[in-house]
Amino acid sequence: MSSAELIRTFLTDRLGVEPGQVQPVALLADLGVDSLMLAELMFEAEDRLGIEIPSDLKPPRTVADMQAALDALTSVKTG
Repeated sequence: MSSAELIRTFLTDRLGVEPGQVQPVALLADLGVDSLMLAELMFEAEDRLGIEIPSDLKPPRTVADMQAALDALTSVKTG
């Protein structure tokens, strides 16, 4: 599962966001992601992608920010 798929699936399943709304420029807050949902999304990413998200990671603001952070951590794991 790619980071983009994970984010889209999480937002549609947990928050009822329409898949078409999950665009790179979309603000996570506008999609209903508060600090608790962001933590849940990060835990889900750790489990599904086999990564460890550092506690000092700057909270992402957009879908693209979240995807970039997950992709960077995934590449470190596989690199």
